[in-house]
Amino acid sequence: MKTLLSILLAGAAVGLSGGAWAADAAVEVNKGDVAWMLTSTLLVLFMALPGLALFYGGLVRTKNMLSVLMQVTVIFSLNAILWAVYGYSLAFTEGNAIIGSLDKLFLSGVSIETLADTFTDNVKLPEYAFIAFQATFAGITGALIIGSFAERMRFTAVLLFSVIWFTFSYLPICHMVWGPGGFLLGDGALDFAGGTVVHINAGVAGLVGAYMVGKRVGFGRESMTPHSLTLTMVGASLLWVGWFGFNAGSNLEATSGAALAFINTLFATAAAVLAWSVGEAMFKGKPSMLGAASGAVAGLVAITPACGSVGPMGAIVIGLLAGFICLWGVNGLKRMLGADDSLDVFGVHGVGGILGAILTGVFTAPGLGGTGGEDFSIASQVWIQTYSVIITIVWSAVVAFIAYKIADVVVGLRVPEDEEREGLDITAHGETAYHH
Repeated sequence: MKTLLSILLAGAAVGLSGGAWAADAAVEVNKGDVAWMLTSTLLVLFMALPGLALFYGGLVRTKNMLSVLMQVTVIFSLNAILWAVYGYSLAFTEGNAIIGSLDKLFLSGVSIETLADTFTDNVKLPEYAFIAFQATFAGITGALIIGSFAERMRFTAVLLFSVIWFTFSYLPICHMVWGPGGFLLGDGALDFAGGTVVHINAGVAGLVGAYMVGKRVGFGRESMTPHSLTLTMVGASLLWVGWFGFNAGSNLEATSGAALAFINTLFATAAAVLAWSVGEAMFKGKPSMLGAASGAVAGLVAITPACGSVGPMGAIVIGLLAGFICLWGVNGLKRMLGADDSLDVFGVHGVGGILGAILTGVFTAPGLGGTGGEDFSIASQVWIQTYSVIITIVWSAVVAFIAYKIADVVVGLRVPEDEEREGLDITAHGETAYHH
């Protein structure tokens, strides 16, 4: 009897330990997911440095090359530190529908043991991996904006504006779209990798800046052609490579969802390159390398919100539309707006982001190859997508206006005309990109 009892107790112990193991396994850190997220974080960093820096740097005149590289590098770095200090806490903790709390100020309570949700019940990531990944998003979003006021804004004003805009525009939009209890997330808005959070947000802030900083000296009268389309092509290529981390990494797991975002990023971008090139050939007589590079970025932007929920054929349609519509955005729309958006931040990121966000509501439909459920309604989802776009536009524009005003009052937005003519490389940073 005693032997039988001991056997039963041993069996119960095995059963309990098996149950405990199963519970632990349910939240076990998957090494493949961790490896993919660390790789994706590196790829997003690669997008900004050197990708975006070279893309923008090649588009400005020789005398402003280093100023653009400097602004991209420093703004990315500044936002990354602000993210660690208070950005992550305000974006990704429980708060209200608009903003999170300060519970994780200075990453309080985060350790090597803590885990971040990956939007699934069974798979978790080390919180440090998630924080680092999202820090690169915050960094590149701020850096995108500088293309709109390149070649003429004070470096100190760029820094002050960036801190204010990051705090009061990027963080609330990020929380509303991706954070726990976020307003737009709760309403069902789909933004897989940052159509609203990153591209519309930055594009609108850039357009406001182009108006408020004013046109470059000689704009419309003097040649302001890009000084190195070779570097712009290199930058665009690096952006395309890095964007796989941006989009497929946003799946937060190394699963078929990441593969879907990956293939959509590949096909949509290729389609946009072709569309932009065809559009230029039709309307300007010749397709250009600048156009092909711009088309690639337009396709990348437009597929960003949709990449995790549309099918490959839907992605190709989105890319084709982005190529044609963003070509209009940097030509016809730009003339209509009358702003000197130096490097077409709004024409590509703003217009492409708006297009992609709205089309996400169309091509997520299962009948069009998307991942939406049987009860998916294109009309209702397009409405949700549209008002999330409107909220982002208005929010970013208001915050940007105030931030530029504050920067203007405190340090002045614009460099003096003689410094602008000499170039910001020498006058702001005391160096030159090229020695002849």
